[in-house]
Amino acid sequence: MLFEGIIKDNRENFILNMQKIFDVKKADNYTSNSQKIRILTEDWVDSQIFCPSCGTNIENYENNRPVADFYCPKCSEEYELKSKKDGMAKKIVDGAYSKMIERLQSSSNPNFFFLNYNPVKFEVYNFLVIPKHFFVPSIIEKRKPLSSTARRAGWVGCNILLQNIPQSGKIFYIKNGEVENKDKILKNWQKTLFLRDTKKTELKGWILDVMNCIDSLGKQDFTLEEMYNFVSLLSKKHPDNRHIKDKIRQQLQFLRDKGYLEFLDRGKYRLK
Repeated sequence: MLFEGIIKDNRENFILNMQKIFDVKKADNYTSNSQKIRILTEDWVDSQIFCPSCGTNIENYENNRPVADFYCPKCSEEYELKSKKDGMAKKIVDGAYSKMIERLQSSSNPNFFFLNYNPVKFEVYNFLVIPKHFFVPSIIEKRKPLSSTARRAGWVGCNILLQNIPQSGKIFYIKNGEVENKDKILKNWQKTLFLRDTKKTELKGWILDVMNCIDSLGKQDFTLEEMYNFVSLLSKKHPDNRHIKDKIRQQLQFLRDKGYLEFLDRGKYRLK
């Protein structure tokens, strides 16, 4: 029993002992800065990060796959890593727009790891995971085609708009240099899994829009009347819908039924 207790304590405290500094020796054999950063960030994730779904240490795909970089050997969740130096951005540069939209409609779409690091200290400032069920077309921005003089003339890339993702879809392991508790990370992952059952893109878009509106209120307790203040905004996002207030009430009920919200009294809600 004592031995089991020690194992349990070590597992739960794993994230508290997380190292935030890259092992720079791992990139000694590389000359390209981009290659060095790729090696260092992937090595750090491979050695420090556990699966937010089940808590098992993740593993790196040995051969670069076109979709994912890491996987969980226990629950089979897959993850793609995106890294950026300096501060957290409102958008993340990604690959081809058409490929991204195609992936969003596929069951093979991975979850995303986002790593933000200091390029001088080689230290991780922010690291978060965004579950794949938060990826809908509205968070993907289409970039302008490359000019006719470019090597890939006409190619169209995309950006991932982080500001369009609800706060509950940004699960931090490290936030502004502070390491989060492992139990909190696992709990936050489970909190929104109900979105995976929502297959229709339009319906999921509505749910995420209402979740973003709740975030904009900036408080845990709120009222239906406060949510009606977003009618104009939601009307612009959904111009074909003539019953915005009804749709707001419908999404609030859905989020309440899924345990995301708590119903306090007539027209009063609490974000769990």
